Amino acid sequence: MTAAALAFCCVANVQAAGDEKNGHAYFTKAELPNMANILPAPPEFESARFVADQSQHLWGKLMRLDEARCAQAQRDAVYSMQTIIDEFGGIFGLEITKEGTPEIYSILQDVCASCDSIYSDAKAHFARKRPYAYYNEGTIVPEKEEKHRYEGSYPSGHTVLGWTASLLLADINQSHEAMERLLTRGYEFGQSRVIAGYHWQSDVDAGRMAGSVLYQLIRNHERFIGQLARARAEFAEKTGNATRIAEAPQAQPQTPAARTYRLDGTPATDASHGILIQNSQKIVRK
Repeated sequence: MTAAALAFCCVANVQAAGDEKNGHAYFTKAELPNMANILPAPPEFESARFVADQSQHLWGKLMRLDEARCAQAQRDAVYSMQTIIDEFGGIFGLEITKEGTPEIYSILQDVCASCDSIYSDAKAHFARKRPYAYYNEGTIVPEKEEKHRYEGSYPSGHTVLGWTASLLLADINQSHEAMERLLTRGYEFGQSRVIAGYHWQSDVDAGRMAGSVLYQLIRNHERFIGQLARARAEFAEKTGNATRIAEAPQAQPQTPAARTYRLDGTPATDASHGILIQNSQKIVRK
């Protein structure tokens, strides 16, 4: 089945240059929590929990038969900010460039630059063997196999990048439709690692958790808060959604009209006489 999948799988260009290395990470590794202390240990090989990973590994091989999905997984295999821009830009609703959208480009650059530090220690700690190394088989990105063969697979770093970036972009374009599409694409970015043969499903699930932890911390960073406000304003301006709201004079609070009732609780009219209740007090109207 692997041979058939690879035969049907299209060949994609996996050369791309990312610019996240020039970004300014929000935290040093020492300032971040160690995900090895937070994540559960990955399933032991040949354990009952491992069966789920094996099942998803077979699913990934079957997905390679879908040429479009296979090509997407190959493109997602390039760990770079440029991949995020290329794959998420159309869904985001605005072309992201250094010159045309400097605020959005800058915040994306800094967020992408922050991703490595949240998962690298956990990878080294768990030192989990990758699927293609475990089964001694090929992947759909063969040129990267030797580089990553002895590198831990848990959690998935690509998943951290894709999921964190999708959270950021959904934070900038806050329309309901865009948020759904961006987060769906962020989810698919992680699943691409299962399809590619580089990660187990539990690696990807752990990567999403690490990305969520990271983004929660970033979101409270003082520098990020200012950047996010400027990025949202830039998006609104570039997409024509910016509105100028004139300051209206504040209306003076009005005293509600007094309500008058008969003793039986029915509303009184101007023609009502006798003992009435007005503003919780008894009055006599002759």
